[in-house]
Amino acid sequence: MRKIIHLDMDCFFAAVEMREDPSLVGKPVAVGGSATHRGVISTCNYEARKYGVRSAMATAYAMKLCPHLILRRHSGHLYREASEIVMDICHKYTDLVQSLSMDEAYLDVTDSDLPQGSATLLAQKIRQEIYDATKLTASAGIATNKLLAKLACERNKPNGQFTVSPDKVMEFMTPLPLKKIHGIGKVTADYLSQLGFNTCADILPLTRFELIARLGNMGDWLFDACRGLDDREVITEWERKSLSVETTFSKDLSDPEDMRCALVDLVTELQEGLEEYPEKKVHGLQVKIKYHDFKQTTIERAGMAIDAENAWALHLERWAIDPRPIRLLGVCVRFVSEEESPQLTFDALTAAG
Repeated sequence: MRKIIHLDMDCFFAAVEMREDPSLVGKPVAVGGSATHRGVISTCNYEARKYGVRSAMATAYAMKLCPHLILRRHSGHLYREASEIVMDICHKYTDLVQSLSMDEAYLDVTDSDLPQGSATLLAQKIRQEIYDATKLTASAGIATNKLLAKLACERNKPNGQFTVSPDKVMEFMTPLPLKKIHGIGKVTADYLSQLGFNTCADILPLTRFELIARLGNMGDWLFDACRGLDDREVITEWERKSLSVETTFSKDLSDPEDMRCALVDLVTELQEGLEEYPEKKVHGLQVKIKYHDFKQTTIERAGMAIDAENAWALHLERWAIDPRPIRLLGVCVRFVSEEESPQLTFDALTAAG
């Protein structure tokens, strides 16, 4: 039986900013783009969350919810430095580490040297080492698979951990709201709620066949997920194929200037994300547009430098075909595999925008 730890740094970007500037502690803090340029919140601390501020929220809206919100721009080098320390600590105890982002990872510690044979004690040890090395807190979930470990990690945040033992799986899962399960977003949760499915308890009485008949492939997956079943392995040699950032607006954008400003922030965020992959070559630039009716369209241009002006040009080219208000904008790059001929290296990217 596997022993999996899901590790998640608490409010990572905001926590780093508070560490660097202790005067921010106890105040609502967020990291993200400018409110005057349709910026988006990347992360925020728990003081800000009390006001309803959330990740991926428009900064302008966040400032309305919390007028005294302290906004910080991204300090990419500090985040990367802290992330490297965290991941190095994880790798001390197992080679089976699947990094999901700068601040989140799965660890398969089944064959690790566990304190008293306990993955729970090891999680405590790792969290303490992270704090000693970075002065940042982490939360952890411990279970027999990735799905349960991730759900458990949410139970005692921030700076806590929770273990789902094999004999407590159904006790843990039965009352769980479906919207808490990773992979069920707001739209899907609302759809399931309309059908009378709000918690795992609502799903459990149905057979796999009945769920598939009503929900298709999602029903097949839900049958297992609501029982805490998950056979996915911790993947250590996963190759990222692309990198994208996007934002959904609290109010549909109809003014082209607002769209242009949003793209500036998105491209800046994409450029910062690409700094994590200096060895990667990119194929070009892609812009995604989604309308209020969820119709989606994309446009991509190979060999195009990753800057705001190019993103704006692509956006105009595609938006002109269907110039309606939009609910979502995104920018993306695909990475060139070793088999493909190189198009454009990150070193060649411009810093415009």
